[in-house]
Amino acid sequence: MALILNIESSTSVCSVCLAENGKKIAGKETNEQNAHSKILTVFIEDIFKELNIKVKDTDAVAVSKGPGSYTGLRIGVSAAKGIAYGAGIPLISVNTLQNMAWGAKQNFNKENNILFAPMIDARRMEVYSQLFDYNLNPTNEITAKIIDENSFSEELKTPKIYFFGDGAAKCKNIISHKNAVFIDDLHPSADYMISYSEQAFNEKNFEDLAYFEPFYLKNFIATIPKKNIYG
Repeated sequence: MALILNIESSTSVCSVCLAENGKKIAGKETNEQNAHSKILTVFIEDIFKELNIKVKDTDAVAVSKGPGSYTGLRIGVSAAKGIAYGAGIPLISVNTLQNMAWGAKQNFNKENNILFAPMIDARRMEVYSQLFDYNLNPTNEITAKIIDENSFSEELKTPKIYFFGDGAAKCKNIISHKNAVFIDDLHPSADYMISYSEQAFNEKNFEDLAYFEPFYLKNFIATIPKKNIYG
């Protein structure tokens, strides 16, 4: 049993919650674009002020490790590592796609013979994705997948697959199958991390503060804006 700060910043969603003994006691979340750098630490400070406790009172800090946005992950992990180091508490990481699947199961728990397919936008027609069975066990490896009309054709033959996340929106008009179900407005959240971070704490499954890095999956490629030839 523990008091754990959970941080989710892998997509456009910036989400923080504090959980005690596996139950949420406070949290803040926004989907404001490009706001992580200015909002994340404010959210954390607000939560601790609201509860009148200090960071050193927590037992661990957990962070969504990816895959996802390079910048978002870097900001979240940097904040989590700073808190863990400063407070002398362990760092926990949680698979972003698995915590999304947990959220889908809680909100759309309709039948047993299904697969969950969380998708995170990886630009153009590419998504970060992984399939999970009803018990949230992964059935394949995490991939950066280019979506076309044949994507998931084999997997869709038997069970229904529930697709969700910001990457699923651009697949709606491409993946056309009776077993494909698209869920709108379901994104990563610190709330979905709680059971995983609690389990990791109880099992003492901690990250090495000095060497832990987010799971980017793809290398970051910086682009230089084209010059305006008229100005």
